[in-house]
Amino acid sequence: MMGEISGIRLAYEEYGRGNPLALLLIHGFPLDGRMWLGQVAALAEVAHVIVPDLRGHGRSEVPPGPYTMEQHADDMATLLEHVGVERAVIGGLSMGGYVAFAFWRRHRARVRGLALLDTRAEGDSEAARANRDASMRRVREAGVAAFVEDMLPRVLAPASLADSTIADEARRIMAAQSVEGIVGALGGLRDRSDSRSVLPGIDVPVLVVGGAEDALTPPADMEEMAAAIPAARMIVIPRAGHLSPLEQPAAVNEALMRFLAQTSRSHTQK
Repeated sequence: MMGEISGIRLAYEEYGRGNPLALLLIHGFPLDGRMWLGQVAALAEVAHVIVPDLRGHGRSEVPPGPYTMEQHADDMATLLEHVGVERAVIGGLSMGGYVAFAFWRRHRARVRGLALLDTRAEGDSEAARANRDASMRRVREAGVAAFVEDMLPRVLAPASLADSTIADEARRIMAAQSVEGIVGALGGLRDRSDSRSVLPGIDVPVLVVGGAEDALTPPADMEEMAAAIPAARMIVIPRAGHLSPLEQPAAVNEALMRFLAQTSRSHTQK
């Protein structure tokens, strides 16, 4: 589906429409909504699942960047209005987690819960910001395919990288992104706000999910983040790297299903 959202054409899909609990799933970088295809069938049994392609990604329009996390969050709030959802569980992986934090800061009345997968609360260090700039140059000079091959060993656990089914799916989604979209996303990632100060004030149910072999956001870092959130629960997914939903979909689905059931019950009891 395609909607006019915040002045641009934004692609999204819906599953399980009619379920009372809504779940917005926000993809990571450099990916699009297809990274959640291993989740939607299971989760649509219990939730109205909305899966967008963020601006600059997938089938969505590619406006000039950088794409800030606040801009993405406002796009997501407008998308929820577009599909008739007042409040939702906001789920995001990596960059999608940064968008979820921005959504909490800007639209917290619309948040029923947060599912934070393979992500972190802190902003980029000076070294990381310099690496973002270097990545922009790399993708402009060498193209998307070379950039993707650089990325894959960093985002997949070794066993996943050796599994052609998993590696080829991640490669296919990443390689479909445009140079302009990747550069716009990198600029937004580089300039994003630090969210650590908001963690103690998050008063909705929170699930933190991390791959046991995630080299970009290691489990110890995510456990520290979860410990700073009053209502957070942390689950580590064995044999998964930074793209845990792609690498171990069944284990991630089980964690999300349990979280959605608990979130639905806690809302009913209020």
